[in-house]
Amino acid sequence: MRIVETVVSVNDQRKRGVARKIIAACGGSVRGKTIAVLGLAFKPNTDDMRDAPSISIVTALDDAGAKVRAYDPESMDQARLVMPNAKLCESAYDCIAGADAVAIVTEWDEFRALDLPRVKSLMASPIMIDLRNIYRPADVKRHGFEYISVGRV
Repeated sequence: MRIVETVVSVNDQRKRGVARKIIAACGGSVRGKTIAVLGLAFKPNTDDMRDAPSISIVTALDDAGAKVRAYDPESMDQARLVMPNAKLCESAYDCIAGADAVAIVTEWDEFRALDLPRVKSLMASPIMIDLRNIYRPADVKRHGFEYISVGRV
């Protein structure tokens, strides 16, 4: 039983570490900033929120003083139950509007096809944290974004 508890603890710490990566990308503080979170379900093509990384990430951002806006194509009803402080939005673009940063948490095909010039025009500052590496860094940077991905050099 201790092994299972340890694994759960380590996994939760890693999810909170991802939130720290988002905070670092925003200059070390998200207090008063709006963070758009795209993808809430555990994986694409489901509404399953059980153990979804987004729960820990949104909670940590909220704890750090961020205003969290969130969107997922399928899991919005489930998200309402576990993310009471997040503003749930009607679309990815609605979620991104006015955001100081956008974090892609679940790799939905819809997020792979975002109109990057439109995304940039909607944001308060063009910071993208791609936690699923769905974009090529050069492509996003070419559109004027500060782009942070995971595990790339």
